[in-house]
Amino acid sequence: MQSYRMSGHRAKARPLLHYHQSKMHTLEPTDALLIIDVQNDFMPGGALAVEDGDAIVPIINALAQRFDHVILTQDWHPTQHISFATTHNKQPYGTIEAPYGPQTLWPDHSLQHTEGAAFHPALHIPHAELILRKGFRRHIDSYSAFLENDHCTPTGLAGYLRERNLKRLFLCGLAYDFCVRYSAIDGKSLGFETIVIEDATRPVNLPDTLTETNTALAAANVSRIQSTDIQE
Repeated sequence: MQSYRMSGHRAKARPLLHYHQSKMHTLEPTDALLIIDVQNDFMPGGALAVEDGDAIVPIINALAQRFDHVILTQDWHPTQHISFATTHNKQPYGTIEAPYGPQTLWPDHSLQHTEGAAFHPALHIPHAELILRKGFRRHIDSYSAFLENDHCTPTGLAGYLRERNLKRLFLCGLAYDFCVRYSAIDGKSLGFETIVIEDATRPVNLPDTLTETNTALAAANVSRIQSTDIQE
């Protein structure tokens, strides 16, 4: 990822660049909804706010009612995490070279056992089968629900899905250009069909990250659809 510096606040979010696919997707028993990091710190007013992030919560709640299998992920960082700008006495949104490659530096967020790490209070999915916590190792970040940022340390999600015979994943949540992106691409590379529900996610939208994400998902053959494309 390119190095960049932001002055003050991050860039204003723009609408996602749709390449809407008209194919309808009928849900199967081996499908699952994977909800990425719908946590307070990523909501407007949070430590690492995603513009309009709270607008997706009602969409996700409605989607979840249509799926038999729902999995949630939760960023769960210790203090002095490698991804925190304060850990390195630097400003947020720059990069450092970590042992596993470039690491974006963020404001402190999703600290374990804090209100910021909690799920948005309006998120209501009582039938969720798994909450997967990631990013809890101090010296390595974890955007993806499948692999930490060294791209080889597994979270265990792939094994869980295989044992449950879940084969196709519909992804939503926050943020589109980071954790949703890497989860979708890693899931695809690990043998699952991954589909991003575009209207149920929002981007951080740092310089070039939205365009890069659209390009990366297309290159990985990850479909991007709307929630209305899903039928039971």
